[in-house]
Amino acid sequence: MDVSHPIRGIIPTLDAPVLEALAATTRRLSGREVHRLAGAGSVRGVQLVLARLVAQGLVSAEEHAGATLYAANRAHLAWPALEALVNLRRHLLERIRETVAGWAIAPLHVSLFGSAARRDGDSRSDIDLLVVRSDAVTEGGEAWEAQLDALRDAVAAWTGNRCQAFAIDRARLAAHVAAGDPLVESWLHDGVLLTGEPLRALLDGLSVAQRP
Repeated sequence: MDVSHPIRGIIPTLDAPVLEALAATTRRLSGREVHRLAGAGSVRGVQLVLARLVAQGLVSAEEHAGATLYAANRAHLAWPALEALVNLRRHLLERIRETVAGWAIAPLHVSLFGSAARRDGDSRSDIDLLVVRSDAVTEGGEAWEAQLDALRDAVAAWTGNRCQAFAIDRARLAAHVAAGDPLVESWLHDGVLLTGEPLRALLDGLSVAQRP
C-alpha cells in the first residue's frame, strides 16, 4: 500500500489526487486550486476529472464571479467509502497505537520514521518504526520479541508492506547519538510519535556529552 497516498493504490487515476484535495477542505475551490493541491496532472486534466465527478454527484459545482468552484459532496452515499480510503494512513497509525497499548511489556517510545513519516514513499516502501525499550527489558527476551514480531506481522497484513521495527534501549540510543549517526536526525526531524515519551525528552535524559 502507498501509505503516503493510500487512495492512489485503489484508484490509480488522476481522480485519486483530485479527491484527496477536495477531502482535505470544506471550502470551495477553483479548478486551478484543485490542480495545485492535487500536485498531479494538468489543469485541463483536473478539470475533466472534476466534470466527471460532478456528473457522478460526488462533487458539487457552483458558479461564482465567472468561475466554477468545486466542493466534495459529503452527503453522497459513496463519500464515506472514499473518505475512508483517503484516511487509511491515519487509521494505520491508530491501529499501531492500539496494538502497542495492549503490550504486556510497554515501550518507552514508539514512532514512525522514514518515507512513511515523510509521506514520500510508495507501495514498495517499508514501514519503519523506532521502538525504544526500557533498560530493564532484556534484548532478545522471548516476550518482548514476540510483541515485536506480532506487530511486524500485523502491519504487513494491514498494508501489504514490510514493517521494520528498529528496537533499541537507551544505551544504544546514546551510542547512536555519540557516533553522530544520521538515523538520529531522521528520527528527530521525520518521526511521528505514536506512543510514549517524545524522542527529544529521551535524548534530554542522556548525558550532556551524548546529546546531538
